Amino acid sequence: MMELLTSAQMRGIEDRTIASGMIASLELMERAGRSVVEAIFEEWPEFRTAPQRAVILCGPGNNGGDGFVVARVLKDWGWEVEAFLLGDPVRLPPDARVNCERWSAMGPVRDFLGESPARLFGPGSAGDGVVVDALFGTGLRRPLDARVRARLAEFRERHPLSSLRSVAVDIPSGIDSDSGRFLADEDGLSAPHVDLCVTFHRPRVGHFVGEPAIGRLVVKDIGLNAFEERTSRVTPPETRSDRIGAVELVSGFPDALGKTAGHKYSHGHALILSGPPGRGGAARLAARGALRIGAGLVTLGCPPDAVPENAGRLDAVMLRPVADGAALAATMEDGRIGAVCLGPGLGTGAREVELVATALGDAQRRAVVLDADALTLLARQPELFALLHAGCVLTPHAGEFARLFPDVAEMLAAPALRGPAFSKVNAAREAALRAGCVVLFKGPDTVIAEPAGRCAVNAALRERAAPWLATAGSGDVLAGFIAGLLARGVAPFEAACTGAWLHVEAARRFGPGLIAEDLPETLPGVFRDLGL
Repeated sequence: MMELLTSAQMRGIEDRTIASGMIASLELMERAGRSVVEAIFEEWPEFRTAPQRAVILCGPGNNGGDGFVVARVLKDWGWEVEAFLLGDPVRLPPDARVNCERWSAMGPVRDFLGESPARLFGPGSAGDGVVVDALFGTGLRRPLDARVRARLAEFRERHPLSSLRSVAVDIPSGIDSDSGRFLADEDGLSAPHVDLCVTFHRPRVGHFVGEPAIGRLVVKDIGLNAFEERTSRVTPPETRSDRIGAVELVSGFPDALGKTAGHKYSHGHALILSGPPGRGGAARLAARGALRIGAGLVTLGCPPDAVPENAGRLDAVMLRPVADGAALAATMEDGRIGAVCLGPGLGTGAREVELVATALGDAQRRAVVLDADALTLLARQPELFALLHAGCVLTPHAGEFARLFPDVAEMLAAPALRGPAFSKVNAAREAALRAGCVVLFKGPDTVIAEPAGRCAVNAALRERAAPWLATAGSGDVLAGFIAGLLARGVAPFEAACTGAWLHVEAARRFGPGLIAEDLPETLPGVFRDLGL
């Protein structure tokens, strides 16, 4: 999995690289600016051969220095370029000031707040091009001033600039790169969408959680990879203090996902618990998901009076009557059952309380996935929550999360006044610590955390967006995916990450028109695409 950096981690990498003497700070800035131009040409190849227009908005820090490099390089390519600076040139950091002076030899440095964009290029100016936001990068710690917000919007919306493509250096100005949240001192404010965001070395956490408002993200190496490779031979990354609590981007699957040998019991037995007659559909979806993801056997346990309904709908999934907690305990005497899934269509009555208590109180501490109604019971009854253990996986959406962890949800919903702001990563980590187990906090920016602090993001954003997952039952299938992986012996954190990743891959492969029933049936095609 790829590591996502905080702004402090990125700053530490840059500082250590410069201190090593491998790359001078001014050279890093030059490489960053040139990388932005390279990314622009890659995104819009026609710009390479036909000079266009560019408006470069430079801020008072090193992000602004990157912007002046962009302005100079585009000018050298024959573009019509206007550069604006927020602040006083003499107060720029040393490297940014050097690049401001280099640009000054080519064109004027205009006042961002004092000069209106309405007169740029003249009324008859034609052509395409870019507006580059290099105002504030990943180090922003406070909301944008109201005047800056208003002027930034003007540069984005006023004709003739409204036809230009929008590009952000590092991250759109106003967004906290550690949380992906727009820093604002009043409600209702959000960052404007940008067509392209160019960042360096590694993505930041805020590129994949929160509200980054980015059409396409490009990550460019500016020479820091070579430094990291050299230092990793001396100090393994996992032992370095700046890597403690790292956030990863889910981007693959475990080697054990494929099957090469063995019999059905070699690949695990998952037990999915169902609710009363007329409410079995969600559990059947979960059972189908567990079976398709490779569990050798899947049994659906339901109330005795729901057996006929389920028997008419199940073939490869086995069926067992489970009337109450005692019946579940008897069922779980089969030591080959490796994972239990509770919640989809389960109900929240006395029987269901018994089932949750029995599954969590199992002496073998078998893996348990708790979703939907089971999460409601955990929120209502502290004695059930207290039974959670390291083999459990909770899969709440935002509403369920708020019921389970109301104070944490309140912090996440509060306005982000300063950076680093409280993020979905922070929320999931706190929840996992309290629960003592893995928490998968659902959403387009799904966050998976375990109590020790390990954390990963499964992002269904931008080119990996899967809006078709917004359909009834898709979460039930996800619970089944995770239960099937747990039954196969995959550890809880890895099972949650892999299940979430495959869930998105199946949705993307099927595409428009997806309903929950399609997810398990699309999974074999995903596996073939992966070469399994």
